[in-house]
Amino acid sequence: MRISNARMYAVSPEAEAAWRDLLAHIARTAEVDLEYTPYPAPQPLEDLWRRPDLGCVFMCGYPIGLQIAKVVPLAAPIPATAWAEGRAVYRSDLIVAANSPFQTLSDTFGHRAGWTVEHSHSGFNAFRHHLLHYRTPDRPTLYGEMSGNLITARRILDDISEGRIDVGPLDAYWHMLIAKYRPDLTEGIRVVETTDLAPAPAFVTHPSTPAPVVDRLRAAFAGAASAPWFPPIGEALCLAGFTRMTIGDYAPTLQWHADAKAAGYPFPA
Repeated sequence: MRISNARMYAVSPEAEAAWRDLLAHIARTAEVDLEYTPYPAPQPLEDLWRRPDLGCVFMCGYPIGLQIAKVVPLAAPIPATAWAEGRAVYRSDLIVAANSPFQTLSDTFGHRAGWTVEHSHSGFNAFRHHLLHYRTPDRPTLYGEMSGNLITARRILDDISEGRIDVGPLDAYWHMLIAKYRPDLTEGIRVVETTDLAPAPAFVTHPSTPAPVVDRLRAAFAGAASAPWFPPIGEALCLAGFTRMTIGDYAPTLQWHADAKAAGYPFPA
């Protein structure tokens, strides 16, 4: 028996129940035994990704590209929103408190920013890449204070709402889901800028998963949007469907990493 999990986007009990239902349908369609295993924060996701019984678990594309855990990508979600353009992509919303004086990202420079974890694309790599456009030889550091290792998107949201930082990156698909299920948490923030699109996180499996099982899981995800069970789950998860993914699809995240390193900018600052 292999495990499944959707913690990255299990933003509320209702959302996690919908993911659990979706993964049960995927398992039945693929004729694979999967056991949904809760893995709540702040347990480190990298430990989850390295489990030998990994069956079908969400993993950010940046660590997939970095290969911090040996996995086989299966499929990535297509967010049901115009900015995704029908593709399995996402971006980061750069958010501030709704009652703050900041109207643009540039207004936040010199103040306090934060990021989640070094292996996160939406909470670190995308933010760092976006800030590269604003750095100059005369201004290599943009912020007066940078809080790192905040771990989760929820911590970014809470720290901005409670005034501990002034700006931070929020996975835009996660933002859609939390706004749907916990609008009380998002009514006090607003988006001042967004990063470029990048390949969305994928459900992944362990390399020991037999190739025929991998093929069936990929096919089940790819065909999910046309299945009769999908519409209510898709609506619950702001989801248009899934696209098959491979490790090579995450090369853009590695290029952003390389660009930052080449610029002498290893951390957002």
